[in-house]
Amino acid sequence: MEWVRFGISAAFLLFGILMFLAASIGVNRFRRALNRMHAAALGDTLGILFVILGLIIWKGISFDSLKLLLVVLFFWLASPVAGHMISRLEVTTDEDLGEIEVEHHEDI
Repeated sequence: MEWVRFGISAAFLLFGILMFLAASIGVNRFRRALNRMHAAALGDTLGILFVILGLIIWKGISFDSLKLLLVVLFFWLASPVAGHMISRLEVTTDEDLGEIEVEHHEDI
């Protein structure tokens, strides 16, 4: 039973690390600040969730698991708010942002 718990925990940890890696690639790949913010916010939020879930599964149900769940809850509440505030600052201060045009496809 210990090997099953270790395997599930390792899978969650690996997936969380891959989310962090994808977020860092997205931050370096995109040119505009809003696209970078989107990649960073999604990658950080999902990455921290899966890493901490992996740690909770590895540690088992205990008082430490409750502390880790509180960290996830705080991060899930604070990270989107911080990302929204930074994105809002970018929208209000960037003069070259302009309007986004919607392309209409006639074959749809």
